[in-house]
Amino acid sequence: MFAGVYDREPAAARPKYGALNFRGRLIGGSPRFGSAYLRLDPRVLSRTTFCYPDSVFEPERFAVASSLSTVVACARARDHDPRTWDPLDDYVEAHVHGVVQLDRDVEALVLDPCYRGTEVETLSGRLDCAVQWHGGFILDTTTLRQHPDYRGAELVALGVALARDDRLDPRIIGDAARTGAYNLQSLKRVWHYIARFGSPEMPRP
Repeated sequence: MFAGVYDREPAAARPKYGALNFRGRLIGGSPRFGSAYLRLDPRVLSRTTFCYPDSVFEPERFAVASSLSTVVACARARDHDPRTWDPLDDYVEAHVHGVVQLDRDVEALVLDPCYRGTEVETLSGRLDCAVQWHGGFILDTTTLRQHPDYRGAELVALGVALARDDRLDPRIIGDAARTGAYNLQSLKRVWHYIARFGSPEMPRP
Protein backbone atom coordinates (compact mmCIF):
# COMPACT_ATOMS: atom_id res chain seq x y z
CA MET A 1 0.00 0.00 0.00
CA PHE A 2 2.96 2.29 0.59
CA ALA A 3 4.92 1.19 -2.49
CA GLY A 4 7.27 -0.99 -0.46
CA VAL A 5 8.72 1.94 1.49
CA TYR A 6 8.45 0.09 4.81
CA ASP A 7 9.32 -3.42 3.62
CA ARG A 8 12.87 -3.31 4.99
CA GLU A 9 12.18 -1.03 7.94
CA PRO A 10 12.04 -2.23 11.56
CA ALA A 11 8.59 -2.75 13.04
CA ALA A 12 8.81 0.44 15.12
CA ALA A 13 9.17 2.52 11.95
CA ARG A 14 6.06 1.17 10.28
CA PRO A 15 2.75 3.09 10.24
CA LYS A 16 0.49 2.91 13.28
CA TYR A 17 -3.05 2.02 12.26
CA GLY A 18 -6.15 3.69 13.64
CA ALA A 19 -9.29 5.43 12.48
CA LEU A 20 -10.58 8.90 11.75
CA ASN A 21 -13.49 9.55 14.11
CA PHE A 22 -15.49 11.39 11.47
CA ARG A 23 -18.78 10.59 13.23
CA GLY A 24 -17.55 12.27 16.41
CA ARG A 25 -18.55 9.36 18.63
CA LEU A 26 -17.30 9.35 22.22
CA ILE A 27 -16.78 5.58 21.94
CA GLY A 28 -14.21 6.22 19.20
CA GLY A 29 -13.89 5.92 15.46
CA SER A 30 -13.71 2.11 15.18
CA PRO A 31 -15.19 0.22 18.15
CA ARG A 32 -14.89 -3.00 16.13
CA PHE A 33 -11.31 -3.14 17.43
CA GLY A 34 -11.93 -2.55 21.12
CA SER A 35 -13.44 -0.42 23.85
CA ALA A 36 -10.36 1.77 24.52
CA TYR A 37 -8.52 4.11 22.20
CA LEU A 38 -5.88 6.82 22.05
CA ARG A 39 -7.16 10.21 20.91
CA LEU A 40 -4.29 11.84 19.07
CA ASP A 41 -3.26 15.48 18.95
CA PRO A 42 -4.48 17.17 15.72
CA ARG A 43 -0.87 17.99 14.86
CA VAL A 44 -0.37 14.31 14.02
CA LEU A 45 -2.61 14.85 10.96
CA SER A 46 0.35 16.28 9.05
CA ARG A 47 1.95 12.81 8.97
CA THR A 48 -1.16 10.69 8.62
CA THR A 49 -2.63 9.05 5.54
CA PHE A 50 -6.17 7.71 5.17
CA CYS A 51 -8.07 5.19 3.09
CA TYR A 52 -11.61 3.96 2.67
CA PRO A 53 -12.70 1.25 3.08
CA ASP A 54 -10.36 -0.71 5.36
CA SER A 55 -7.07 -1.71 3.71
CA VAL A 56 -8.01 -5.39 3.96
CA PHE A 57 -10.43 -4.66 1.09
CA GLU A 58 -7.65 -3.23 -1.11
CA PRO A 59 -9.18 0.26 -1.36
CA GLU A 60 -8.58 2.70 -4.18
CA ARG A 61 -9.51 5.85 -2.23
CA PHE A 62 -6.58 7.40 -0.33
CA ALA A 63 -6.04 10.84 1.16
CA VAL A 64 -3.83 13.07 3.27
CA ALA A 65 -5.20 15.65 5.69
CA SER A 66 -5.67 18.31 3.02
CA SER A 67 -7.90 16.02 0.94
CA LEU A 68 -9.75 14.22 3.72
CA SER A 69 -13.13 15.39 2.51
CA THR A 70 -12.94 12.98 -0.42
CA VAL A 71 -12.71 9.78 1.64
CA VAL A 72 -15.13 11.08 4.29
CA ALA A 73 -17.69 11.80 1.58
CA CYS A 74 -17.31 8.23 0.34
CA ALA A 75 -17.77 6.84 3.84
CA ARG A 76 -20.88 8.95 4.45
CA ALA A 77 -22.37 7.94 1.10
CA ARG A 78 -22.10 4.22 1.80
CA ASP A 79 -25.30 2.26 1.19
CA HIS A 80 -26.82 1.87 4.65
CA ASP A 81 -29.12 -1.02 3.76
CA PRO A 82 -29.09 -2.98 7.04
CA ARG A 83 -29.09 -6.24 5.07
CA THR A 84 -25.67 -5.49 3.59
CA TRP A 85 -24.05 -2.87 5.84
CA ASP A 86 -22.43 -3.40 9.22
CA PRO A 87 -22.05 -0.24 11.33
CA LEU A 88 -18.81 -1.69 12.74
CA ASP A 89 -17.33 -1.06 9.26
CA ASP A 90 -18.29 2.62 9.45
CA TYR A 91 -14.80 4.11 9.77
CA VAL A 92 -12.05 5.70 7.70
CA GLU A 93 -8.76 3.91 8.24
CA ALA A 94 -5.81 6.06 9.35
CA HIS A 95 -2.06 5.43 9.21
CA VAL A 96 0.24 7.55 11.37
CA HIS A 97 3.76 7.62 9.94
CA GLY A 98 6.60 7.84 12.43
CA VAL A 99 6.77 7.34 16.17
CA VAL A 100 3.71 8.00 18.34
CA GLN A 101 4.77 9.30 21.76
CA LEU A 102 2.28 9.39 24.62
CA ASP A 103 3.62 12.64 26.06
CA ARG A 104 3.76 14.44 22.71
CA ASP A 105 1.20 12.97 20.32
CA VAL A 106 -1.64 11.68 22.52
CA GLU A 107 -4.32 13.93 24.00
CA ALA A 108 -5.94 11.16 26.03
CA LEU A 109 -6.38 7.46 26.58
CA VAL A 110 -10.16 6.97 26.52
CA LEU A 111 -11.44 3.99 28.51
CA ASP A 112 -14.71 2.18 29.13
CA PRO A 113 -16.13 2.92 32.61
CA CYS A 114 -16.21 -0.81 33.40
CA TYR A 115 -12.52 -0.36 34.25
CA ARG A 116 -13.05 2.29 36.92
CA GLY A 117 -11.53 1.21 40.21
CA THR A 118 -9.53 -1.60 38.58
CA GLU A 119 -5.85 -2.21 37.90
CA VAL A 120 -6.43 -0.85 34.39
CA GLU A 121 -7.28 2.57 35.83
CA THR A 122 -4.30 2.42 38.19
CA LEU A 123 -1.83 1.55 35.45
CA SER A 124 -3.34 4.05 33.02
CA GLY A 125 -2.76 6.81 35.56
CA ARG A 126 0.99 6.23 35.24
CA LEU A 127 1.04 7.02 31.51
CA ASP A 128 2.31 10.30 30.09
CA CYS A 129 -1.13 11.35 28.85
CA ALA A 130 -4.55 12.17 30.25
CA VAL A 131 -7.08 9.42 31.00
CA GLN A 132 -10.72 9.99 30.09
CA TRP A 133 -13.88 7.89 30.00
CA HIS A 134 -16.59 7.40 27.39
CA GLY A 135 -20.20 6.36 27.98
CA GLY A 136 -19.48 2.63 28.03
CA PHE A 137 -20.56 -0.58 26.32
CA ILE A 138 -23.11 -2.76 28.09
CA LEU A 139 -25.15 -5.47 26.36
CA ASP A 140 -27.97 -7.31 28.09
CA THR A 141 -28.61 -10.93 27.18
CA THR A 142 -32.17 -10.20 26.08
CA THR A 143 -30.85 -7.94 23.31
CA LEU A 144 -28.08 -10.42 22.52
CA ARG A 145 -30.59 -13.22 21.95
CA GLN A 146 -32.51 -11.05 19.48
CA HIS A 147 -29.66 -11.12 16.94
CA PRO A 148 -28.54 -14.70 16.28
CA ASP A 149 -27.94 -13.95 12.61
CA TYR A 150 -25.38 -11.21 13.30
CA ARG A 151 -22.45 -13.48 14.21
CA GLY A 152 -24.16 -16.83 14.76
CA ALA A 153 -26.30 -18.64 17.31
CA GLU A 154 -23.22 -20.34 18.80
CA LEU A 155 -21.72 -16.92 19.60
CA VAL A 156 -24.98 -15.85 21.23
CA ALA A 157 -24.83 -18.97 23.39
CA LEU A 158 -21.23 -18.20 24.35
CA GLY A 159 -22.16 -14.61 25.23
CA VAL A 160 -25.02 -15.78 27.42
CA ALA A 161 -22.67 -18.21 29.18
CA LEU A 162 -20.11 -15.46 29.82
CA ALA A 163 -22.61 -12.84 31.00
CA ARG A 164 -22.70 -11.69 34.60
CA ASP A 165 -26.11 -10.72 35.93
CA ASP A 166 -27.37 -11.08 32.35
CA ARG A 167 -24.99 -8.39 31.08
CA LEU A 168 -21.82 -8.26 29.00
CA ASP A 169 -19.16 -5.56 28.94
CA PRO A 170 -15.53 -5.25 27.73
CA ARG A 171 -14.08 -6.32 31.07
CA ILE A 172 -15.93 -9.65 30.91
CA ILE A 173 -14.48 -10.39 27.48
CA GLY A 174 -10.98 -9.50 28.67
CA ASP A 175 -11.31 -11.69 31.75
CA ALA A 176 -12.48 -14.60 29.57
CA ALA A 177 -9.56 -14.16 27.18
CA ARG A 178 -7.02 -14.28 30.00
CA THR A 179 -8.32 -17.64 31.25
CA GLY A 180 -7.09 -19.34 28.07
CA ALA A 181 -10.25 -21.45 28.10
CA TYR A 182 -11.93 -19.85 25.09
CA ASN A 183 -11.17 -19.50 21.41
CA LEU A 184 -10.00 -15.92 20.94
CA GLN A 185 -11.71 -15.55 17.58
CA SER A 186 -14.99 -16.55 19.20
CA LEU A 187 -14.47 -13.99 21.97
CA LYS A 188 -13.74 -11.36 19.35
CA ARG A 189 -17.07 -12.07 17.72
CA VAL A 190 -18.88 -11.85 21.04
CA TRP A 191 -17.17 -8.47 21.42
CA HIS A 192 -18.64 -7.52 18.05
CA TYR A 193 -22.08 -8.08 19.56
CA ILE A 194 -21.25 -5.79 22.47
CA ALA A 195 -19.75 -3.13 20.20
CA ARG A 196 -22.65 -3.26 17.75
CA PHE A 197 -25.60 -3.40 20.15
CA GLY A 198 -24.20 -2.26 23.49
CA SER A 199 -23.86 1.50 23.03
CA PRO A 200 -26.55 4.13 22.37
CA GLU A 201 -24.06 5.85 20.04
CA MET A 202 -24.32 3.02 17.53
CA PRO A 203 -27.19 3.05 14.99
CA ARG A 204 -30.25 1.18 16.11
CA PRO A 205 -31.00 -2.02 14.12
